[in-house]
Amino acid sequence: MNFASDNWAGAHPDISANLSRHAAGAATAYGDSDLDRAIYRRFSEVFEREVAVFFVATGTAANALSMSACNRIGGVAFCHSEAHVTVDEFGASGFYTGGARMSPVPGALGRIDPQALDRAIMRYSQDLTPAGQPMAVTITQATEVGTVYTAAEITAISEVSHRHGLPLHMDGARFANAIAAIDTTVAEMTWKSGVDIVSFGGTKNGCWMADAVVVLNPDLGHDLRLSRQRAAQNFSKSRFISAQFEAYFANDLWLETARHANAMSARLAAAIEDTASARLAWLPQANEVFAILSRDNAARLQAVGAKFYEWGVPHGLDGHIGEDEALYRFVTSFATTVEEVDRFGELIAG
Repeated sequence: MNFASDNWAGAHPDISANLSRHAAGAATAYGDSDLDRAIYRRFSEVFEREVAVFFVATGTAANALSMSACNRIGGVAFCHSEAHVTVDEFGASGFYTGGARMSPVPGALGRIDPQALDRAIMRYSQDLTPAGQPMAVTITQATEVGTVYTAAEITAISEVSHRHGLPLHMDGARFANAIAAIDTTVAEMTWKSGVDIVSFGGTKNGCWMADAVVVLNPDLGHDLRLSRQRAAQNFSKSRFISAQFEAYFANDLWLETARHANAMSARLAAAIEDTASARLAWLPQANEVFAILSRDNAARLQAVGAKFYEWGVPHGLDGHIGEDEALYRFVTSFATTVEEVDRFGELIAG
């Protein structure tokens, strides 16, 4: 009963098999093999426009390099106050950009409030240039608390961002789960809603290690090839990243795995909702469930093999957490089984 993180899950068998299939023989290195070029074209098909693709090792590298593509001297990027890019990446964006900073913006349950964003950007006027120059806005999709921006909500943020002349970045570590959750197209959720650059994650959704920076706005990313080289993110045997993405996109496997993870999350939420010993903190939208349990109950479940984490209380929680209670996060993945979820449901009810 592993609900600790989708990072704990292994790789999908189809992706593993495709890696083995491409293991033999020789191929041009550093992103210029026939397979690499085919995958770049496949990304353009998925996004329904010509895009530039840069493979990287991790989501953190994708976010940091995306920020470097938007960087300005004294740069300030605006993100949600609980976003992964500012809370969990140990200043990677500042390191990759030579000192750019993250400015936190509030919003309920992981989503930036557009009006708060406008006020935050306005604090950096031309008269206060020494305080820093606004350089970008970044949103997380799906968010750190499992909620999902609709296309209309993304558009509202992009309108604020672009009105101030700032590109909009999307941290898509759980990009597929978000697409599956709101049942829209990639194009509608990204460039048609005003997104300029995306950190596209496959690692959480069945890949071995496959993430990418996808540049949608041709005015960005002119030096990304060089920035990636300097950041030690330019793979020599890049065909093995491409091999993962080839299988990932084949027959919409990436959406199939995301839909399964989301469905397991909904099933888990229903099991929690059916018991008197715990309660949902809010309804899940993607593949993360947040529930309020007594600490004793959580310890009992963990003692019999359930893996999950205590989580910080986010801005906008509508509910009370007692002194003997805490908020806990449960994450499902492509590898989560119905049996695992139902077994946990039996234990939490018992």
